Amino acid sequence: MNIHRAEHSSNFEHDIVYFKRVRDSSVPARDFLRACPASVRAKFSAVLIAVASAPPKKFSGGGYWEAMHGEMIGWYEVRVSGPNRRQFRLFCFLDYEAVGETNPLLSVITGMDKSFQTVFKISQYQKVFLLGLEYWSVNPRSLVRP
Repeated sequence: MNIHRAEHSSNFEHDIVYFKRVRDSSVPARDFLRACPASVRAKFSAVLIAVASAPPKKFSGGGYWEAMHGEMIGWYEVRVSGPNRRQFRLFCFLDYEAVGETNPLLSVITGMDKSFQTVFKISQYQKVFLLGLEYWSVNPRSLVRP
């Protein structure tokens, strides 16, 4: 049976999932999170749970959950500050088309970090974007649960 997201509303609670690469089974977001300080991992977890429960399009959380713009339209970013004001980001999609899923998905694709008051390079965003293309290229999605 083909379960399609079209019948689900963005007003529903979302399931949190992590993108798993098909070619090597790596999980970029999980790998990123494991390298983050424990305090940052805890903040990310709390924000993801709050956003998924809100649901995402209704979440108002003081800059922790932001829709991206420009070339990254369609992406969402979880923003957390860590030790020494280091900036940590998780890049996510809201997925309403995942075959076989009973709820809409808050899909965590990958993460990056940077120094305070700096910007990511275009080449870094390109890597994120390519992972996004890989995510959307298969359905049922290649996922793992937290």
